[in-house]
Amino acid sequence: MKYMLLMQFSGQTDIPPIHTWPAEDVTAHIQFMRETDRKFVEDGLFVDAQGLAGPDQARIVRGGDGGPVITDGPFPETKEFLIGWWIIDCESPERAAEVAAYISAAPGPGGKPLNMPIEVRQVMEAPPEEL
Repeated sequence: MKYMLLMQFSGQTDIPPIHTWPAEDVTAHIQFMRETDRKFVEDGLFVDAQGLAGPDQARIVRGGDGGPVITDGPFPETKEFLIGWWIIDCESPERAAEVAAYISAAPGPGGKPLNMPIEVRQVMEAPPEEL
């Protein structure tokens, strides 16, 4: 089964944004993420992973009669936002939760585990052809 692990960040925590961390803490965090991807490949779990630009670069797009309507977003009142994701292929929801817990403990400032929330969602199969 495939699972998407969604890494969330909350502006309501005491963890400062990564661009404000000391360089050595940023390096340790990125090395953890790269090592995690390498380990997932070796373990046969890895399907894909991506980091995302900050919410200040996000845009909300809606279809409209006159073409797309584009607004800045998410908006300043947004408390949480998506900062990256993995798609893994593993045997059970329990294993997906174990993997998410491992990612959650990525090092932050001073090497302290971030314990950030990771949303785990099963990737659904395509509907039957007759639909």
